Amino acid sequence: MKYIIAIIKPFKLEDVRESLCALGVQGMTISEVKGYGRQKGHSELYRGAEYEVNFLPKVKIELAISDELLEPVTQALTHTADTGKVGDGKVFIFELAQAIRIRTGESGDEAL
Repeated sequence: MKYIIAIIKPFKLEDVRESLCALGVQGMTISEVKGYGRQKGHSELYRGAEYEVNFLPKVKIELAISDELLEPVTQALTHTADTGKVGDGKVFIFELAQAIRIRTGESGDEAL
């Protein structure tokens, strides 16, 4: 099993969700987060005053998948979230030792 964390631009969330659901991903957790990478934020003008926006809004997607879905899910994430511009995001992949569904007690791939 794998645990995937993807950081993407907020306006790409619905496209990514649709592509993952089409692959059979049954659940995911979404968080609105702020951060920056190589784009280092930007300047904005508000009521005539310029100020720096250092942390940009992002969306963090967390999902647990079986090993067989790893390649199609990473392809879907990278292709769907891509805009070709700086700040598109990143995908992190971890080994998942165990998953247990609380309601039924199922574990492993059955819990996903």
